[in-house]
Amino acid sequence: MSYTALYRKFRPDKFEDVKGQEHIVTTLKNQINANRIGHAYLFTGTRGTGKTTVAKIFAKAVNCENPTDGSPCGECPTCRAIAGGASMNVIEIDAASNNGVDNIREIVDEVSYSPAEGKYKVYIIDEVHMLSIGAFNALLKTLEEPPSYVIFILATTEVHKIPITILSRCQRYDFRRITIDTIAERMRELMEEEQVQIEEKALRYVAKMADGSMRDGLSLLDQCIAFHLGQELTYDKVLDVLGAVDTEVFSRLFRHMLQADVQGCISVLEEIVMQGRELTQFIGDLTWYLRNLMLAKSTDNIEEVIDASTENLARLKEEADMADLDTIMRYIRIFSELSGQIRYAAQKRILIEMTLIKVCRPAMETSQDALLDRLRQIEDKIENAAFLPAGADVGALMSGGVSGAGGTAPIKRPRPELPKAIPEDVKQIVSKWPSIVGSAENPMKMYLKSARLSLGGDNKLMVVLQDGLASDYFMKHEENKEQLELLLADFAGKEIEVIFQAIETDREFEDSYVDLSKIIHMEIEEEE
Repeated sequence: MSYTALYRKFRPDKFEDVKGQEHIVTTLKNQINANRIGHAYLFTGTRGTGKTTVAKIFAKAVNCENPTDGSPCGECPTCRAIAGGASMNVIEIDAASNNGVDNIREIVDEVSYSPAEGKYKVYIIDEVHMLSIGAFNALLKTLEEPPSYVIFILATTEVHKIPITILSRCQRYDFRRITIDTIAERMRELMEEEQVQIEEKALRYVAKMADGSMRDGLSLLDQCIAFHLGQELTYDKVLDVLGAVDTEVFSRLFRHMLQADVQGCISVLEEIVMQGRELTQFIGDLTWYLRNLMLAKSTDNIEEVIDASTENLARLKEEADMADLDTIMRYIRIFSELSGQIRYAAQKRILIEMTLIKVCRPAMETSQDALLDRLRQIEDKIENAAFLPAGADVGALMSGGVSGAGGTAPIKRPRPELPKAIPEDVKQIVSKWPSIVGSAENPMKMYLKSARLSLGGDNKLMVVLQDGLASDYFMKHEENKEQLELLLADFAGKEIEVIFQAIETDREFEDSYVDLSKIIHMEIEEEE
């Protein structure tokens, strides 16, 4: 006797066996018990969630000779005939291959004949969205007013492709994605029945890979059992069969990305390739891992939103604290874009290597999150540096070191002396600086947030900015400088002259300039 796949062998034959769709099962059973059966139903939802299975059980239930609480008995001749596909009262049609007007007209002609046995003729049209416009129009009138003994059940994964005239004539039931817990519990029951030993961790991984589809989960499980026939299914064996990667690898790769370690990232990828892992799935799983990090960074009770072991949750929390949210979201954006490209790429490995280099070198991008990641890397290097000598440039800093004159000791500048008197106009501007920044428009607002205030020649207000985009915005564009002076004049009630100075590091400001914010009391403004 030929082997029967698990999802076919254990397909539910009564409502009680259907998992994860209790809201639909309860409604249909109540309709049968109350004899309030509709004439047209639309079952919609993702693949493998039980649409066709529930349709067949419903067809048996409405024709069953001895129904029990709205569910078919499974023993009467009618139930056995429908289960065996020999009943003339249940007609299954695949709209993908029978989508023409003539196919639907045949159904319309058959509808006029009452059932030879049983109470109802049930037409199950699978993938109904594949019907042509002409076929939908041919079905329309019959669907609206069929004979009392006819029930239509339309099933689809793409409900948005069905005309509204069809939707308005059907009772719609949305099949939900099945949870990991529900899929794992069902597979655990079946493995006990099949006498197959499987680790709990392996079982839950297969359930997660099913992505809400019970059928996909059982198919993957079938594949793993066949590969390791007669052996206990361990977590590592399941990873081998499915070409997947352990989360520990994602952890190492994430840490290398944070450190901008291109060589470390490429080494991890080499390890993945040599193990024969599927690269498309690797990128998908990595994106999911980054998603978990984002949630761990954004919420306190991650146990409620992330399905993972206690050990993995602890590691997620630790790594979430290592990066800011903007950096993690930048990684997610980059790898999500890669997921769409890699499916059709001829050289997947090269595409991934290019992406890893781009992740570690945010200077290659011009987006705002890439700019923030560049600033984060600079700040990390400054914090980790023992000292920063005068004259060190940003290029040397970005390359991972601090350049000095032949490696000599740092040049110490004398601390700037405090001014004897500060003009009242400047004091007023400094004290109201948070309000001034808050009233500015972007991008000026973004650049002023990181600005430092000091005194220039003739007691003018000096705005000290980071060398780069921020300083260029004001120093290379006179109209932006004038706009800031007008903004300051509104707050001070008189004309304020501003000069700008660019610096490369915060240490340079502390060594060379007077920080007015530490001298003058600055108002505290809560951000909205």
